[in-house]
Amino acid sequence: MTTPFRKVALVTGASRGIGRAIALDLAQRGFDVALNDIARQADTLAETVREAEAFGGRAIALHADVSSKADVSSMVESLLAQFGRIDAVVNNAGILIAGPVETLTESSWDVVMDINAKGTFLVIQATLPAMKRQGYGRIVNIASIGGKHGAPEQAHYSASKAAVMGFTRVLAQELGSSGITANCICPGIILTDMGRVNLDDPEVQKIWRSKTAQDRIGAPEDVVGPVAFFCSDDSAFVTGQTLNVDGGIVFS
Repeated sequence: MTTPFRKVALVTGASRGIGRAIALDLAQRGFDVALNDIARQADTLAETVREAEAFGGRAIALHADVSSKADVSSMVESLLAQFGRIDAVVNNAGILIAGPVETLTESSWDVVMDINAKGTFLVIQATLPAMKRQGYGRIVNIASIGGKHGAPEQAHYSASKAAVMGFTRVLAQELGSSGITANCICPGIILTDMGRVNLDDPEVQKIWRSKTAQDRIGAPEDVVGPVAFFCSDDSAFVTGQTLNVDGGIVFS
C-alpha cells in the first residue's frame, strides 16, 4: 500500500504576523512547510518552525532576502533538495515604510518595490520550473486593499501591491493550462507588527474599526482560511482572482 505524499508549501516572511499564522495553519492542515525570512529574523523563524513541527509534519527554515535573485535561487534549491517538490507558494514577505510623496526618498521607494513586487516575481520565477514538471501548483500572492484604493503616505506600498495584483492576473493567463493556479489575497487592516504603522494611536484604531462592516480590526488568523482555500484543490477552477479579506472595507 502506497503512503500518500504530503504536499509541500513555501511561505515567505513566515517568522511573524500573517506569514506565521499562514505557516502554522498549513502545517495543521497536513502540509510540510518551508518557511522563509531574512537572517536577522532567525530566532523568531526557528520558533515558528518548532511550532509547525508540533503538528506532525516536517518544517524547515530558509533564510533569504526575496529581493535577491541569488538568495531566492539558493533557497529554492535547498527546498527541493530537502522535499523534492513544491505544491504551494505563498508570497507573504513585505514591508511598509510610511512617508508622503513629496518627501519620500528614492531609497524608500526602491526597497519597498524590491521586496513587495520584485520579491514576488523572483520567488515565482524560481519555483515555476518545479511546479511545471509536476503539472501542479498553487500560487497565493499576498497583496493588500491598499493596492486597490491607496492610503496617504503609502504611495510606494500601494503601488507595489497593485503591481502584485497585475502580476498575478498575468500569471493566471500564462499558466492556465499547466495545472497551476495563481490568486491574490488582499488583507485589510490587520493587527501585526507591520500593521501597527497604521494603528499605534487608539483613535486611529477606532477610525479604522468604524470603516469596516464588522466593526473590528483583523487578526493574522483571519487571513489563513482564504489562503488555505487557494492552496487546496477546492480552488482548482479559480485562478487570476483577488479576494479582499478586510471585514468589509472594500466591496469589489
